[in-house]
Amino acid sequence: MDDIASHKAHLLSLTTPANDPVSRGQKQSDIVYFMRQELSQILNVYGRVVSAGLWRDYAIDHLKDQAVFSIFRRASEMPHYRIIKEPALAHRQGMWRILGPGGQTLKRGKQLAQLLKYFDRHHLKAVD
Repeated sequence: MDDIASHKAHLLSLTTPANDPVSRGQKQSDIVYFMRQELSQILNVYGRVVSAGLWRDYAIDHLKDQAVFSIFRRASEMPHYRIIKEPALAHRQGMWRILGPGGQTLKRGKQLAQLLKYFDRHHLKAVD
């Protein structure tokens, strides 16, 4: 019986990352997620720039106070851009922001669609 229990625990440790907030005991309602429509808008822009050959990989992190979509030119690099959703700032500066490679805020806003136009101006004009 101990073998089965230890095997299940081992499998659970493989399938549940240590940095997953739910596995660390946080309530799922405390975690910020991208909504399907938001993720669709982000992936639409991401796909256009990938097809232009400028970006290669992405990562999504859902944290307690923010959701982060990180964009990489190469998988081995630090994120080139990060699109951050931070609902706590919705009534102040806007819950959306884009961070550049050095962590500097490049654009901030209340509407995701407006924020994503940053990439049209900075990447897609040369491609289209």
